[in-house]
This record gives sequence, C-alpha cells and structure tokens, in this order.
Amino acid sequence: MEYNKPPLTYLAQVALWESRGLTIENQERALRYLTNISYYRLSAYAIPFQDNKDTFNEGITFTQVLNLYLFDRELRILIFNAIERLEVSIRARMVYDLSHKYGSHWQDNAKIYKDPHRIKNRKTGEFFTIDVYSEVQEMIAKSTKEKHPETFIKHYKTNYTKPTNPPSWMCLEVLTLGQLSKLYNGLKDNQDKQNIAQTFGVHHTVFSSWLHTLTYVRNICGHHGRLWNREIAIEPTWLQKPQLPWINNNLENVTNRTFYVLCIIKYLLQTANPSHHLKEHFIALLAKYPEAPIQFMGIPSTPEATLFNWENEPLWT
Repeated sequence: MEYNKPPLTYLAQVALWESRGLTIENQERALRYLTNISYYRLSAYAIPFQDNKDTFNEGITFTQVLNLYLFDRELRILIFNAIERLEVSIRARMVYDLSHKYGSHWQDNAKIYKDPHRIKNRKTGEFFTIDVYSEVQEMIAKSTKEKHPETFIKHYKTNYTKPTNPPSWMCLEVLTLGQLSKLYNGLKDNQDKQNIAQTFGVHHTVFSSWLHTLTYVRNICGHHGRLWNREIAIEPTWLQKPQLPWINNNLENVTNRTFYVLCIIKYLLQTANPSHHLKEHFIALLAKYPEAPIQFMGIPSTPEATLFNWENEPLWT
C-alpha cells in the first residue's frame, strides 16, 4: 500500500484529535506543545487512552496525553542517571581487577581476549568476524588521535612515547558503556569476568546479558525514545541465584519490559552506590503522575488489575 498522508498544520492536528474525541482544554497551549514536541511523538502517548483505534475514550483530555509524555521523559532521566552511576562503577572495577592481574596496559594485551572467530548472522545467514582485541584498539586509537583529546590523553602523549597507548585507567575513560560491554564479553578467561561480576552479586553470564541490555536502554534514554511501555529488544537474563536481596518469580515472565530493567539497576546499585535513592525517586515520580498507566511497564497484576506489590519485595526494601 502506498503512503499518501499529507502533512498537517498545527491547527489541523488539533482539529484531528478533537474529531477523534480528545478534549483540548487550551488550544494555544496545545499548539505550543505540538510545535515543540511534534504530533507524531505525542501520538504514541495517546494510544493507551483509546480502547478503539483513533477514537479517544470518553472524557480524555490533552493534558492526560501530555502528562504521560512528561512521565516518560522524567522516567528516562531517572534511569539514565542511575545507569551513569553503574557505568562509572563497572569501569572502575574492570580497571582495578585487570590492572592488578595483567599490568597497567592490559587492554593492549591480545592474549587476554578471545581469539578472532566467525559467527553467522541469524537474519541474513551471512558470516562475519568478531575480533574484540582489534575493535578495542580501534576505539582507543580513535579517541587518542582526536583533534582535541581529553586532557589526560594529551598529557600522556606529550610526556611518554612508550607504550603507544595510555594506561588502562585512561583508555577506559574514553570508552562508552556499549564498548565496555563488548570488551567485557570479549575477555577470554571466564574467571576474569567472574571476578568482576562477583563484585555485583551475579554470575558472569548474567552480568554480560545485563550489560548488553543496559547499553540498549541507555541508548534509548540518550536518544529520547519512548521507554515507559517499551518492549526491550535486548532481553536481559532472569537472575536465578541472587547473592543480594532480589524479587520473587512474579516478574520472571516479563523480563522484556521496563520495570524489570529498573529492578536490574536497583540490584546492581546495591554494590555500586548503596546510598542511592532510586526507590524514593521512582515513588515520587509515580505520585507526581498518578494517572500514568504503569501496568504497561511490565509490573504484573492480578486478573482484577491489582498491581504486584513490588515496594515490599526484598530488593526494594
């Protein structure tokens, strides 16, 4: 089918929503938000208020749609800030453990990485080579050869000629969470990975999975994507043998939703930042937007639509 929908003016967008039953309390206000957010982005937050497609439930207002958008925005900020703390902690643990075992420049030691190997793309059937050591070297080289490198990189290059790369505690500072995740997964010795993962109370296979998911979620937050009712494409592993306070099996079937990611973050913060206030901030956010349909975050509920009492789980107390 050919797409032939014409672009609509802001006034036409307001009129379209009104024709579908949405109450616009203040047209000037609605136009201002449509101008700065866009109809397309806001329309995703209108869907929960429509039992029938393109028809708003009775009594639904523009403010309710907007508040759901604002709830999602603040949820992204909350999660992004928490992941930032985890990223810093994970980087510090990797540098400390591996430096004391392999030396200051362990990141340049090809022997500690998995050998290059070919894998098959499940979708295309094509084979491609995974060479984590070479990728890490390319990442570092790109950061150290920038026109305006970080001050500590510039200082190293000015004062030292060997080794070519700065020590790991400098190099890893310029790697993103996604690159750290790739580096961690590419380590050859599982014991190296387990020593780091053990610090956070999980097995290294779980830690690899969680790092991958957190990278995906961080990118959603960084690009201002919808998160509150997101189906997490990089689904994280269920934690079966927790070493720290955790949640019961009510969530085991919803590991591809946002709330489970929030539980992962909370679990890891027990080590990375024990004095955090994630629960308090999340509860305050829910109180600020009481009409937000949080059941779409993946919080289980009974057939009577009573939400799972997550606040009293060991993880959250």
